[in-house]
Amino acid sequence: MSATAIALQPPQSRFAYVTRIFAKEIQYEFVKMLRIKAFSLSVIGFPIMFYLLFGASNRHTDFARYLMASYGCMGVVSASLFGIGMGISMERAQGWLELKQASPMPRLAYLAAKIVSSAAFALIIQIALIALAITVGGAQVRAIEAVRLIGVTLLGSVPFAAMGLLVSVLVPANSAPGIINLIYLPMSFASGFWMPVSMLPHWLQTVAPALPTYHLGQLALSIIGMAQPGLTSTHIQVLAGYTLVMFGAAWIIFNRSEAKA
Repeated sequence: MSATAIALQPPQSRFAYVTRIFAKEIQYEFVKMLRIKAFSLSVIGFPIMFYLLFGASNRHTDFARYLMASYGCMGVVSASLFGIGMGISMERAQGWLELKQASPMPRLAYLAAKIVSSAAFALIIQIALIALAITVGGAQVRAIEAVRLIGVTLLGSVPFAAMGLLVSVLVPANSAPGIINLIYLPMSFASGFWMPVSMLPHWLQTVAPALPTYHLGQLALSIIGMAQPGLTSTHIQVLAGYTLVMFGAAWIIFNRSEAKA
């Protein structure tokens, strides 16, 4: 009588198990967003296309540096609003979100995958714009400026992830693209992503400081010395306040909609 020896693996720790779930969910979410050409090509392509049009025509000028930072902020906002806002809204309509909720996967893993994937797209956009600014725009970009712009891109993705989450619980899936564009484009223009705020009409200059996009833009522009007068701490505090309010509002609305279901 022979006995077969079976090598048993040691039980996986809870932390390692949860970490693996988060990593897999983030990986699959990023690949999914990358394969959706309507999302990936437009979100990455539009800032790059606009820089090639306007940055290249202003070679060796401060405006080439300005657009490198401002269009990077535009990439953060579009990746978050379309990746999270439209993405979750459509998945709710398709019933995919209910299936995710019924699975044993931690709820936070689903949200983390959306946020990290959107931040990754924003990072790709910012790195591409830095490269274009140096090559096509003929701009002088120091390494420390590039690193700080990347840092602002990653940190700035958090408040707009919160905005995207709030949009996803308020906007129906079939009208999400149009409504998000109505939010995203006017905010981008009024916040100085296309031209300095000082060149906008006076009433828009008055409205701009109330917008979260303005404060993100000023954080990025301060790195290259082209921001409007103001304290960096003020911009950070405003963005942190927006983040808490929008996350809180999204959480309340989502829980109420679940209770009614």
